[in-house]
Amino acid sequence: MAKRIGILTGGGDVPGLNSVIKGVVYRGSDIGYEVVGFRRGWEGLTHLNLSDRASRDHYIQMLTRENTRSIDRTGGTYLHSSRTNPKKMKKLPPHLTGTGYVTNENSTFDVSQSVEATLKDLNIDYLVAIGGDDTLSYAAHLHRLGVKVVCIPKTMDNDVRNTEYCIGFSTAITRAMDAVNRQRSTIGSHERVGIFRVFGRDAGYTALYTAYVCSARCGIPEYAFNLDKMIDLLATDKRNNPSNYCIVILSEGAKWEGYAVQEYGEPDAYGHRKKMSVGEAFSTEVAKKVKQETIVSDLTYDLRSGEADFVDKMIASTFAGMAVDTIQQGHSGLMTAIVNGCYAMSEIPDPALGPRKVDATMYNIERYRPTYNNKVGLPLFLTKP
Repeated sequence: MAKRIGILTGGGDVPGLNSVIKGVVYRGSDIGYEVVGFRRGWEGLTHLNLSDRASRDHYIQMLTRENTRSIDRTGGTYLHSSRTNPKKMKKLPPHLTGTGYVTNENSTFDVSQSVEATLKDLNIDYLVAIGGDDTLSYAAHLHRLGVKVVCIPKTMDNDVRNTEYCIGFSTAITRAMDAVNRQRSTIGSHERVGIFRVFGRDAGYTALYTAYVCSARCGIPEYAFNLDKMIDLLATDKRNNPSNYCIVILSEGAKWEGYAVQEYGEPDAYGHRKKMSVGEAFSTEVAKKVKQETIVSDLTYDLRSGEADFVDKMIASTFAGMAVDTIQQGHSGLMTAIVNGCYAMSEIPDPALGPRKVDATMYNIERYRPTYNNKVGLPLFLTKP
């Protein structure tokens, strides 16, 4: 029987993470488990030097009912986070320098052996990893190495495979909807085209669902729209609106025919570069074609801040309980999920398959809008029949 659980949050923060942490601690304490929090995601297991007191104090925190009692009332992650990939580290942590690690074919270091040793030295029976595709890809690697891992999916992009829902998605859509509707008064007052950029590097769920509840057109990474047609549709929307304005929601990875998403900066630990604002690029095209003034709003980081909404708190708390139940049953290599509208345990996704994409049936390619018909019988978050 497991006695000690480790837990960490990796990648970008989302509302609901603290509800998961609290839920694991409370459910675990009920059945006699100790819960060890690793700070700053995978960095907490790569940079932790167990022989150094300052390092232990910085990266390890014993989690109890007392110190997690109120953390679910705020956003972010109590354990903090980072984008660290233990398989591809550009530089060795100081305590591993000179210990025999050599670079691999990518001129990076794989310190998984050290991560395994640290977990063993701390008597961690199970590790609960909370994150998106990148964090879970390394969790899957640890599972293949024999570490007992249970995962919980979180990302505002909602694009983790093997689940229809990821923590953070509902709050992101709620925040985006509120922001769009607040700005309608300004966009309408100036009779402009409102262009909103939201998260969605490789998948268009955030743009699609925001457009769904805001009755707006949208662009998603999965389908390159025709630029002239999109602008003509928006111009028609503007003329038909008594306030003479229109809006469009664009994923950060949205594209149109002949346009390649622009990137800048150094790749992060998982090979991702930052994307230039597709909203600004689209604004330039609107100005050239129809001489219309625009207002461009980048909603990205505003969507991940603050307390979680009801849906995210409920699912986060439920996923926490499911993770501990799975550990109690002695299972590993699984991820909490929603499948066909029901709570389920799924396999940790295969990183080689990449992110989950919006199904073509969800996007009306004639109107550049979400599909609103034929929903009877479909689970709430299912992307296709």
